[in-house]
Order: sequence, then structure tokens, then C-alpha cells
Amino acid sequence: MRPQWTWFPSAHCQDSKSPGPDQERERRWAELFDQLDVNKDGHIDIVELRTGLAGRGLSRGSLEKMVEAGDTNQDGVLDFNEFTEYLRSHEKELKLMFRSLDKNNDGQIDAAEIQHSLRTIGVEISLKDATRILQRMDKDGTMTIDWDEWRDFFLFRPLTNMEDVARYWKRSMMLDIGEQLTVPDDFSEEEKKSGYVWRQLMAGAFAGSVSRTGTAPLDRLKVFRQVRGFVGVKGNVLSGFQYMLKEGGLRSLWRGNGINVLKIAPETAIKFAAYEKIKNVMRSKNETRNLRVHERFVAGSLAGATAQTAIYPMEVLKTRLTLRTTGQYSGIADCAKQILQREGVAAFYKGYVPNLLSIVPYAGIDLAVYETLKFAWLNRNRGLADPGVMVLVGCGAVSSTCGQLASYPLALIRTRMQAQASVKGAPKPSMLASLHHIVTREGVAGLYRGISPNLLKVIPAVSVSYVVYEYTRIVLGVDIEGRRGGKEKA
Repeated sequence: MRPQWTWFPSAHCQDSKSPGPDQERERRWAELFDQLDVNKDGHIDIVELRTGLAGRGLSRGSLEKMVEAGDTNQDGVLDFNEFTEYLRSHEKELKLMFRSLDKNNDGQIDAAEIQHSLRTIGVEISLKDATRILQRMDKDGTMTIDWDEWRDFFLFRPLTNMEDVARYWKRSMMLDIGEQLTVPDDFSEEEKKSGYVWRQLMAGAFAGSVSRTGTAPLDRLKVFRQVRGFVGVKGNVLSGFQYMLKEGGLRSLWRGNGINVLKIAPETAIKFAAYEKIKNVMRSKNETRNLRVHERFVAGSLAGATAQTAIYPMEVLKTRLTLRTTGQYSGIADCAKQILQREGVAAFYKGYVPNLLSIVPYAGIDLAVYETLKFAWLNRNRGLADPGVMVLVGCGAVSSTCGQLASYPLALIRTRMQAQASVKGAPKPSMLASLHHIVTREGVAGLYRGISPNLLKVIPAVSVSYVVYEYTRIVLGVDIEGRRGGKEKA
């Protein structure tokens, strides 16, 4: 078995003042090539690159671009000459980018220079965020980046200009756990014009559809427990599934999933459009100003409220279809017809107030926890590569779980109000009356009825959502840095 090796100093080019810098650099590249060439066939393929550079947080798409750029004979692998020529050529491009960032020509890049360079390509960030970016590459703690630190960080990333670097620093992910209450991502003007945003939203919507379908049985069990408490669904999660299977068979586990998937697209589109409009209003006359975190939270909450108002009748239909017994409704249209005839139009907005109120704790805590976890990791791992899949997915899962825990009592009241069938014109129970009824009969614990299946679905939902999201991005031609992938470049 080959000994384990660690890549960081191996690819360091020597300073120009060192004796024989070119020879020393070639020798180090030869050592690195030997380490990467596991089977000793004189070539490096994608599998060997992924294994050897696993600690640098590189995506498969990034490594494929590296092979494509260096593979001059088009055989799908890199020999030693192709490998070293790629590194030599890419280093020259990185040198040009470094010089374009170093405005005062002192051989160092500071936070203000990073902020200025990103502004010139339409990416607005605060000086504080620019400092955080700098700290990811600043290995010696000087709060500046020298050429060695810059080169070592980006040497194996297929970046060719500052737009690519900006997208790498601002990579976004869309994880779906069944709730659409999170604050939307920010996109630059160039990303909006290129169509990148809508490809991102499409990938996120499709990933959410698959994720929700995969966890639909747990979601249905959650709704049953929220609405019926101990009635019918007693005991643990397994006994709940047994009850549903006995009542309606295997297909009944996916009741309500159809409309739950259908509402993803309109909700995502409305929320994004509303978020952009609200941001423009908040910026007032300064259209290029970067929103602070609390402003993003306010804009995201208002955008979420707008989207929820528009699609809320679908939420009521989803709850009724999820709880339906065998033969009660023939489909979505029949369910809507029966509700309209028996209860009137107002029934489609039952539970609207607690639903609206739940947006604030969910979105606020989700955003705050995610940002805290992400920057805590960056501060502990200063100078290292991108956080990678597991860190980002973990941050997303933990922050979403915290958001759910905070907003769950309001979500439970909303669901119970949605499920209450009433005669047209009859008085409707208020949110406070429902809260009093639950606490009086079931205690404070009753406000968290059904939370166990809800928590059980977080990890599989986030995992499935991420995997499908990444594969969908590949199909749509968007790699992990945000550029068009494959042979056609945007």
C-alpha cells in the first residue's frame, strides 16, 4: 500500500530569488505527478486526480475542465508533459489576475483591493465579506495575500478571469427540506443577464421535487400527527406507517405529494422576483449598494410572505389531500371544488396568519445559524480550500433544523386550521383560540406534535436534494463555479 501524502507544499513554485527556480519547480511538479499517478502508467486520469486532490474541495466538473484544458492529444488523460504545461500556462493566467488585483503594485492583495475588483464586474460585497474571503487564503495571518498564497489556492482550479474567481467565492446551493421559507441567494447583474440564475432556479426546483417525493411518506405522517394527535396514529413512526398502509395501501403514503411538488416552481419564481424588487426599493437611489445581513433578512422575509400569499390556496389543498381517506377526493380539482362549494373562498386562506408569522423565526434563524456555522468553519480553517460538500450540506441541515424548531408551533397551528372543515358562513376559530385549545388539552408538548418524523426527513431530504441538484446543474451545463460547462462556454 502506498503511503498517504499531503498536498500543500508539493506544488509550491520557488520564489524567483531562489537558485534555479525553474528547475526546482519542474522537480516538484515531477514529484507531484508521481504521487498522483497511482497505477504508474505514466498518465493521470480523473479518478486519480479526485483521489489525490480530495482535500482541496474540488468538484468533478472542475477536474474535468482541468483535464480538458491540458489534454492536447485528446486521449482523456494527462501525461507528464501535458500536466506540467497545464500548470505552467495556468500559473501565467493566475499571475495576470494577481497583478490586476494588486492596484498599488506592492506585491500584496488586501481586502479593499478584493472589494474593488469584484465591484468592477458587478459583484457587490462589503469590506467585512472581502476580509473573510482574504482570510481563506491568508496562511501566514498577515491579513494580505502574497503571490505564493494566491497561486497555491487557485492552482488546481480552472479559473481564467476575475468573473470566474467571483463566482467561486460566491458559490450558492439550493437545498430543499420541504419548506420554502429561506432567504434567497443574491446574484450579480452579469449572472442575471447570462441566464445563469434561471438555470440555478430550475436545478433547485427539480432537486426539490425529487427530494419531496422521496420524503413524502414522512411528511404525510407528520401532518397526520399534527392534526389528529393521538387519534388513529398512535405510538412510534413505524406504527404510524402501519396505520396509513392499512387504510389506503402503499400509494397512500404519497397522498398530497403531487400538489406539494407543483407549488415549488411558482413559489420559487415569485419569491425570487419579489426579493429582487424589494432589494431595489431598499437600496433607494444607491442601486449598487450591497445589502447588510439584517436587510437581506427583511427583504427575504417580505419576499417569502409575497410568495406564500400567492400560492397559499395550494398549501390548503396539500393539507386536505394529505389527510384524505380513500375515495374522499378524485384529485386536486375535485378537492378544490368541494372546498369551494362547502366552505367558500375564505377556506383557501385558513391558517394564513400563523403561516405568515412563521416566516420570520424560520428565515431569521436559518440565515443566522447558516452564516455563523459557515464563517466559524472558515475562521478555524484559514487558508484552506473550499469547505466542500459535507460542510455546506451539514451547515444547511443544521440551520434548517434550527429554523424548523423555532417556527414549528406556528406551523402546527397553521396545519390544524387548514384541516378544519366547516360550513360556509360558520365562524372560524382564530389562531389564538387554536393555540389555547392545544395547550389546554395536550400541554406545551402538543405544540411539537409530529416533530419526530419532521426531523427524520431533514438529512435524507438535504442529501437527496443536493445530489439531484448537482446532477441537474451538469445536465443544464452549469458547473460548480457557476459557468457554462461542457464544450459550449457561455
